[in-house]
Amino acid sequence: MIPYGHQYIDKNDINEVVKVLCSDWLTQGPKVLEFEKKLARYCGSKYAVAVSNGTSALHLAYLVAGLSKGDEVITTPNTFVATTNMMLAVGAKPVFCDIRSDTYNIDESKIEKLITKKTKAIVPVHFAGHACEMFKIQTIAKRNKLIVIEDACHALGARYKTSKIGSCKYSDMAVFSFHPVKSITTAEGGAILTNNKKYYDGLISLRSHGIYKDEKGSNVMTELGYNYRMTDIQASLGISQLKKLNYFIRTRRKLAKEYKKQLSSVSEIILPNETIGSSSAWHLFIIRTRNKKERSALLQILRNHGIGTQIHYPTVYSHPYYKEHGYAKVRCKISEAYSDTCLILPLYPALINKEVKSICDKIKRFYVK
Repeated sequence: MIPYGHQYIDKNDINEVVKVLCSDWLTQGPKVLEFEKKLARYCGSKYAVAVSNGTSALHLAYLVAGLSKGDEVITTPNTFVATTNMMLAVGAKPVFCDIRSDTYNIDESKIEKLITKKTKAIVPVHFAGHACEMFKIQTIAKRNKLIVIEDACHALGARYKTSKIGSCKYSDMAVFSFHPVKSITTAEGGAILTNNKKYYDGLISLRSHGIYKDEKGSNVMTELGYNYRMTDIQASLGISQLKKLNYFIRTRRKLAKEYKKQLSSVSEIILPNETIGSSSAWHLFIIRTRNKKERSALLQILRNHGIGTQIHYPTVYSHPYYKEHGYAKVRCKISEAYSDTCLILPLYPALINKEVKSICDKIKRFYVK
């Protein structure tokens, strides 16, 4: 079986985790702060706050941004449900903007017409590791006095213009996930990056029950917080993984290039591309078929041959929960066309060219009638 994604763990990773397991600190120790500092330095931001997973990172980012009941947030329907679920969790209303047909990211040209007096934030998602048009999004946000929170869970290691995703050069905060299929892994884990000290202080407080230690060393709770802490075990793995991140991204880029080379002769499918000025983290390699029926047939053939494929994503508003809670009539034409025809092929650092060629050969045979 060739999975669609897989973590890359070596002896150095294991050794670093074992060191923590043999230490006095399994959680709330020094490794979390070390990981945060190294992550912020890598991305070029002032602050990083490590948390238990990408979903909790989104939740805390929305909370410190002040999103609450009655607020509207413009985002994309082409994302994992966590992006919008956490908006609902704080009482805000997701407003879906259609996507671009080239990058499958939010279409920045359609954002402004969705802004109302209730709009408080824009949450662009760097889908598949390819950066959204952040300069244009930031310009719209500034003009309308809106907060920008990047959902960068796919995009650690990606670049936009002259900066890395996570630098927050064009946003107020950026959120990452360290799930095993992401650019690096801490098993489960996430982080929020920012250059705003007020946001940073709020994130630190909310991450740990809203409690801080006063000058006497006593725990004092000043707000309703959560236990969204990352352990030192996870952080030690993250520190080790960060050392390999550039290698991971180079490998993903090479594999994406090989896919495109192998599949360039198949006129029936659409291959992914990068826009000028962006460098993708290649979290996902996506092909598109001519129609939904063809996609289903190809997906089944690949799975029958032990090749892991996925559909990322059904439009968020198409899920039964969203249909039952006010989104039954929402339509985003390009997002729906994409969702009906997309197919995710395996892509991860341990994948080899021979396996890519084998996958591509099966796709080619499917189209030779």
